[in-house]
Amino acid sequence: MRFTVSAHDDTRKLVVLAVDDEPRGLDELVHCLRNSPHVAKVFPAIDASEALRLLSTDDPRLRERKDRGLPIVDAVFADIDMPGLSGMEMSRVFAALRPSPCLVFVTGHAEEAVNAFDLGALDYVLKPYQQDRLDRAISRVMDKLAAAAAPPPGAVAGEPVKTNDEVIPVELAGTTKLIPRSSVRWVEAQGDYARLFTTEGSHLVRIPLAQLEERWEKAGFVRIHRSFLVALPLITELRMGQGGYQVVIGNEEKVLPVSRRHTRALKDRLVGSGRNG
Repeated sequence: MRFTVSAHDDTRKLVVLAVDDEPRGLDELVHCLRNSPHVAKVFPAIDASEALRLLSTDDPRLRERKDRGLPIVDAVFADIDMPGLSGMEMSRVFAALRPSPCLVFVTGHAEEAVNAFDLGALDYVLKPYQQDRLDRAISRVMDKLAAAAAPPPGAVAGEPVKTNDEVIPVELAGTTKLIPRSSVRWVEAQGDYARLFTTEGSHLVRIPLAQLEERWEKAGFVRIHRSFLVALPLITELRMGQGGYQVVIGNEEKVLPVSRRHTRALKDRLVGSGRNG
C-alpha cells in the first residue's frame, strides 16, 4: 500500500512516546514509528509509570520543547491494557497537560475503540502492527498539529482554533469504520444506543443520545426532541404540522418532530444562526 501525506507542512518532524508493557510489542511499535520519515525521535516506555517518569524528567531534549511552548512530546502511542496504571488512566494525565500531546491507542481488541474515543484519542491502531496503518495515524497527528498551528483564513485573532473533525468508531461485520462527525445529519435515540444518519446510510453506536448532545453542542448540533439530535445548519425549514412543530432536514425533505419542550430553544438557535450568517 502506498502512503501519501495529507497536504500540510511536514517540515517539522514529530517527537513521539511509545508505551507497551510487552517488550516484543514495544520493539515492534518503536520500529514502525522510527520507519516513518515524519518521526524524528521515539521515546520507548515499558509501562505507564515509566512513561510518566520520562515526561517529568529534565531531559534537555524535552525541556527545550517545553520552553518553546510545544507539547513535551507531539504524540503518545499507548497500549490500552497494561498492568498497574492502564493506558486509559494514563490518558487522563496527558489530557491535563497544557499543551497536551495527541493520543493514539494501540490495542488487540477492536471493541475498546469506543472507550478510546470517549477519552479523546485521535486514533487507535489494532495489533499486530502494520506499517501503513501506523503511517495513517501519524498523518492524522500531523494534520491536527498543522490545524492548531495555522488558523484558517478569516479567523479572528484570539479565537480558539478548530481541530480536526471528531470521528466515531462504528462496528460493521467485524470491521471498525470511522465516521466523521461532519457527515452526520441527525441522530436518533434507540435505548442506550444512538443511530447516526449520514449521507451514506445509518450506523448504530453504543453511545447515549444525551452524551452526544453534550459533546456536540459546540459543533452545531441541537436537541429537538427526546429522540432526536440534529445538525443545526442542515435545518432548512421549521413548520407547524398536525402534531406540532416539525423540521425539514436538507434537500431530502426528511421531516422530524420537534417537542414542545425544545421548540423555544430551537427557534432561538435558528434565529441566532441566521443573524450570524
